Order: sequence, then structure tokens, then C-alpha cells
Amino acid sequence: MSDPLERLRDLQRADLPVHGGRTLAYVYDSGDAEVDRVAREAVAAYAASNALDPTAFPSLLQMENELVGFACDLLDAPDGAVGTVTSGGTESILLAVQGARDSRPDVLRPRMVLPATAHAAFHKAAHYFGVEAVVVPVGPDFRADATATADAIDDDTVLVVASAPSYAHGVVDPVTDIAAAAAARGVRCHVDACIGGWVLPYAARLGRAVPAWTFAVEGVTSISVDTHKYAYAPKGTSLLLHRDAGLRRPQFFASAAWPGYTMLNATTQSTRSGGPIAGTWAVVQHIGDGGYLALAEQVLAAVDAIVTCVEREPALGLVVTPDSTLVTLATDDTLDPFTLTDELVSRGWYVQPQLSFEGSGPTIHLSVSAGTLAHVDELATALGESVAAAQAAGPVEVDHGVVAFIEALDPTALTDSDFDGLLAASGLVSASAEGDLELPTRMAEVNAMLDVASPAMREALLVAFLDRLQRPVRTS
Repeated sequence: MSDPLERLRDLQRADLPVHGGRTLAYVYDSGDAEVDRVAREAVAAYAASNALDPTAFPSLLQMENELVGFACDLLDAPDGAVGTVTSGGTESILLAVQGARDSRPDVLRPRMVLPATAHAAFHKAAHYFGVEAVVVPVGPDFRADATATADAIDDDTVLVVASAPSYAHGVVDPVTDIAAAAAARGVRCHVDACIGGWVLPYAARLGRAVPAWTFAVEGVTSISVDTHKYAYAPKGTSLLLHRDAGLRRPQFFASAAWPGYTMLNATTQSTRSGGPIAGTWAVVQHIGDGGYLALAEQVLAAVDAIVTCVEREPALGLVVTPDSTLVTLATDDTLDPFTLTDELVSRGWYVQPQLSFEGSGPTIHLSVSAGTLAHVDELATALGESVAAAQAAGPVEVDHGVVAFIEALDPTALTDSDFDGLLAASGLVSASAEGDLELPTRMAEVNAMLDVASPAMREALLVAFLDRLQRPVRTS
């Protein structure tokens, strides 16, 4: 019989590395092997524990309350503030929207006002919970327009949203003005600090200029902050904090409408593995406030160094000066961003392409970690080599006939055969000799084709792509 752990190690060889500071999306690396050891041992110790019932596993309740207390101190929360550990930023956002909706049963058609740069999880919440997303523009600096936000609030608005920072551009919205506009209308204001919540307070302590965004801002009623990002905790935990317990109460769900135990949930989940909670608690205890200050200093130094690297490359530029740990790059006409992405990946640096949106061209996104600082010189070399290689290769061109074909399609009426043809044309999947799907090793042509498609067509193509990938592997 084969060793399943050996097979796991073999399977994992195809994955992106989660350590070494070179994966600049999806994972966050402290650069400290001891942090990883503490997290793994704590997760393993609690892998079979269940946070569903706090009376059965009171240690998990204690850990959760201590994590919330640490975050309350970090985010200037007043006495009486409360919070919940969730599975990630999306669940925190979903609960913020659901709680806001359910706090206003008098509103038959609830709406929420959010900037165009708000995380897609708010649109997911709108889809799930029947809350209309009223999207307002951002300024040339990619920050939310506070005046447009205020003008969009009406009697049916149950929530107003701001980001600290926005994911795509890494800048903090004018939370003070947005929260004031919401408070003037008696509306909740949620700050999505999933990315910045565990690093911006330390950036301010280090003397960085950070716009006000915490509970110190009057009118902010809830904040989401991901511990599996810059708290460097294992996947997947996040925190949703509320200014007071009354604001959180609509988030809770209870049901005695069946013959089993009375269901009582603080999140969208019932069963919650104790592993991520214990792993997060152990990491936060291990690193501590002073350790997070040092890690923030390291990651911000890495950001500064990367900005300097970019400034040395004439074909590259910053989309906007970063407020935190997210760096967004633009390219000039001599440099194709999708080819540049492939060249960086081929040199061991994973960066994330972002497609064109509302008149802005494609960009390249970097989520910088503290673990990246030790490797910035290597990144500078890889960046220079990648720019030269991408310029030599030239831009990726999408055949005009393919463009016309895509533009003529209705994404809501595509058949399975249409999907299969588009997937094959896009290069998203190909069939091996054994009939298995094979993922492309270079993505420039795929991204170029997606870039010319409408947002609705991109969604349809990627849904089809996911559907084709997630098919059963039978062993009998």
C-alpha cells in the first residue's frame, strides 16, 4: 500500500511555495520558521475539535475571546466592542452585510453603498442576501468618492462600505468622511480592513502617514480584519468586530424548528474546526505586539525597496503610491503586462495580473510579505530580466476574429459546446493523451483573451473553467 503522506508531498510539488517570500499573492510569509512550527503544532492539536458548541470546547471559546481582545486593542475599539472569528475575509464581509440587512426588517429592498474598488465579496453578499449593491465611483487616486457616497445613501440603505486598503490598488478610502455621511443617516458603516487591519496600526506607530480608519473614527460600526494575512496565522481565519454587542446580534442564527439540538451559530458555519482558531491564537501569542511591530517594519521596508526597483525600470510605474503592503504596477506601450507576469513566474516570482476595468488598463498586483524583504535584491534582478524578456517577446495579440466572436456571444445563453470551444480557444484547458485536462504553463495568451472579453463573459468563461476542473477522480 502506498504511503498517503508521501503522495501528499508529491502532489504538493506542483503548488506555489508558501515560504520564501516569492509568492506575492494568496499567501503571507513572516519569514520566521518558528512561526510556522508553532502554527502547525497548534492546528494539529485541535484538528478534531469543534467550535460549534463553546460549552463542549471552552478552550476554543477562550482563544477566540483573546484573539478578539487583541484585535480590539489594535483597532481602537471602545469598551463594549465584540467580535467573532470567521473562516476568512469573505465570510466576515458576508456576515457584515447579512447583519446589516437583518437589523432593518422594515426595509423591503435593502441597499448597500460601496465604492467601485470594494472587494468582490460584497457583490457575493449582494447575490446571496438580496441586498442591492449601489456602486459609486472612485477618484483619480482610486480612493472612494465620499461626496458620491453620501449622495447615494437613501432610506433603503442598510450599509455603507469603505476599504483600508482596497485590494486592487492598495490605498485607504476617506473613512472619516464616509463614516460621517453614514452616521448622519443612521446607517451602519463597515470598514473592510481584511488586508490592512493587522499592519496599518503598526505602520502608524512606525511614523508612516496612515489615513484614519479604525474605531477611533466616529461612525465606523464594524471592521473585518484577516488574521491569516498579516497576523501570519494559518489559513483560514478572520475577525469581524462590532462597536457594540447590539450591532452584532442580528448576525447570530438560532433554530429550534427541528427535533435535534437547538442550532446556535455566530457565523455562516455550524461546525468550525478548532485547528485554525488554535493555530491563529498560538501564532498571535508567539509573535505578540512587539513582534508584529517588527514584522510591519520589515514588510514596509520591502515595499519601499520594491518601489525603488520599479522606479529604476522606465517601462514600469506605480498605479498609485501604496498606503500599505499592496503594490500595483502599470506598464508602458513597450511592455505587455501579461507577458511580464509569465516571465516573473518563470523566474520563481508569482505575481497576480489584474484585467482591464472601466477604462483602466491591465495591471500587476503584488501582496508583499515580511518574508520578502530578505529577497528583494533577487526580485530586482528577476524584474530587470523579465522586463527585457517581455519587451523582446512583444505584446500578445488576440486574433481579430476571436475578438469579434467573443463580442458577438451572449454570456447568459452559451451552450456547453460554446463553452468547450471558448475554453479550447482561450487555452485555459487542453486534453492530454489520456484525456485529462492540463493547465497551461504560461498564461499571457489566456489573460489577453480574457482582457478583451466583457466582465460578464469573463465570469462565464471562468465558471465554465472551474466546472471542467472540478470533476471526480475515480479509483475503481
